[in-house]
Amino acid sequence: MVRFLQVILLLSVFSVSINAQLYEASYNIKLKKDKTEKILVKYDGIEKLLKFRWTLYHNDGLVLFRSYDQIVAQNILYLGHTNQSIRLELKSRAGGFYSLPYIILKFVKFDYQTQEATFELFLFDKKKQIDLKFLTKEAL
Repeated sequence: MVRFLQVILLLSVFSVSINAQLYEASYNIKLKKDKTEKILVKYDGIEKLLKFRWTLYHNDGLVLFRSYDQIVAQNILYLGHTNQSIRLELKSRAGGFYSLPYIILKFVKFDYQTQEATFELFLFDKKKQIDLKFLTKEAL
């Protein structure tokens, strides 16, 4: 029985280490309503601006507006739900299809007293070709 538990423990640790995607960097961002977070994304001599803000929080749903590379979108993110985050690819799918850098913006919590939404931003970049520069001071 002890041997069986050791094997199960070993397999679970091995499985977690294989399936985990490690991110290059993570940032915590707190935003008040209609305040825009601006992040300059640099790679290969190209600079693109990522902007996002939220406008409404109701029934645990946060309405988020974002724009990147001349594409504007609206998302509704929910706490503790599968729609808690968005994925944004930072480069086109031209050459490096399998190692495409991207970010995940995750809605973490909402503070009713300060009326602030907290986000976590994760940068996934295996080739380390992306540089992020925060242009606003909300990032911690």
